[in-house]
Amino acid sequence: MNTSLTLQHITRPASKENAPLLLLLHGYGSNEEDLFSFTPEISEDIFIVSARAPFDLQPYGHAWYAINFDAAGGKFSDNDQARESMVLIYTFLEELKATYSIDPNNLNVLGFSQGAILSYGLSLSQPGVFRNVVAMSGYINEDIIAGRDGLSVRFRESEIKTNYFISHGTVDQVVPYAWAKKAPAILEEIGADYVFKDYPIGHGVARDNFYDMKDWLEKRILN
Repeated sequence: MNTSLTLQHITRPASKENAPLLLLLHGYGSNEEDLFSFTPEISEDIFIVSARAPFDLQPYGHAWYAINFDAAGGKFSDNDQARESMVLIYTFLEELKATYSIDPNNLNVLGFSQGAILSYGLSLSQPGVFRNVVAMSGYINEDIIAGRDGLSVRFRESEIKTNYFISHGTVDQVVPYAWAKKAPAILEEIGADYVFKDYPIGHGVARDNFYDMKDWLEKRILN
């Protein structure tokens, strides 16, 4: 565990210098060990970093932002905390480039649930920060995207073009499938390249889902 940078994290070094980076962002209530379980299956030519979210939950686990409930039982996200976490992730990326032997032009992110929501948010607020985004079991929260009105122009003018792999369970009981289905229209509007795949599961990652993602990601990262 490295605690010297903005976010606590664990790493799986690559087999070569100046390697592409894959940043893993876990979901609400989890930790950096969760998605890190993917690493044995992912090419050793990729430098993997799994980050811990900054907000501690009791009795255990971590979150990128709070999820609150109103008097009627409605659920809503703390968008201020979400934006704060996006700033932390961006700062963390800059620290990673200065600390590890990674290619600064080949930064990639894989997020699950809250991690996916922030992966969308940061990649759309800062076009070009990531080459590839994997968004699993998440959705685009337009309220946390900076400069939404000028996004199409900024995205098209970015030197690094971002590709998206989106996956979602059709019976997801945590993040509704209908929310995830809104992403393609937004990505088409800005001219982004994307793949959307669904699977007959709940809030999780099926075996087929993982291998579809792995095949898509490695082809784009390593070629």
